[in-house]
Amino acid sequence: MANLWREENNKLVADFKFKDFTQAFGFLSEVAILMEKHNHHAEIYNVYNKVTLKLTTHDAGNTITDKDRKLADEITQRIDKG
Repeated sequence: MANLWREENNKLVADFKFKDFTQAFGFLSEVAILMEKHNHHAEIYNVYNKVTLKLTTHDAGNTITDKDRKLADEITQRIDKG
């Protein structure tokens, strides 16, 4: 997961910054598809060109699980390709 993700309050958290709102929204659209594929959904915060994602597994007592790590890895791969 590189240094993109950090553990914070039982969540995996990553901040992303894009050129503009359109790029940020495009990223969120791609991430939404990954989340549906994994049936695992992040907390999403978006202000203009900045996006923060927070992953935790509610069914496991709001803690970080392999489910979070796998989704974070796929999101990271998406960023590395883009």
